[in-house]
Amino acid sequence: MARKKTPAINSSSMADIAFLLLIFFLVSTTMDIDTGIYKKLPPIPEELPDEAPKVKQRNVLAILVNRNDDLLVNGEVLSISQLREKTKEFILNPSNNENLPEKKLTTIPFFGDVLVSKGLVSLQNDRGTSYEMYIKVQDELAAASRELKDEKAMQKWNKKYDDLDEEQQGAVRDFVPMQISEAEPKNIGGNK
Repeated sequence: MARKKTPAINSSSMADIAFLLLIFFLVSTTMDIDTGIYKKLPPIPEELPDEAPKVKQRNVLAILVNRNDDLLVNGEVLSISQLREKTKEFILNPSNNENLPEKKLTTIPFFGDVLVSKGLVSLQNDRGTSYEMYIKVQDELAAASRELKDEKAMQKWNKKYDDLDEEQQGAVRDFVPMQISEAEPKNIGGNK
């Protein structure tokens, strides 16, 4: 009795099919791209100072966020919804309050001689702070800056800040400077 040969499966086109499936899934699959927070860092100075510059306490808006996502602004507990107005009041210091930042007389194109805030926003998070709270604080600070710039632009040119030309935007940025110092997170409250 002759042994029957088992028919072999023709695998010559298997590689082609696998390749086509690979191409199909590569083309049709969407990749999630993680996006971060856009920050424009200041340029590196040519000569680094020996010490950090001295800043008067009244010129600093100290924002602390703990591991429970509680917000402490200059020693006062605030909700995230109050942060924007508190920041705007701090930067503008409209009534020249002695507990708010000092102002210096500065000559700014288009505006002339004006009093400009020496205010600095200092942000410190705990390592246990949630990412969501961190983003909310960043959003509120950015919104405060944007609103202040829009207000100055509307007062001077009756246009929003984004509609101004580059030179006008530079003047508004000089008039309403928003300096944010972000300190390295600390592990004050322990692990969450």
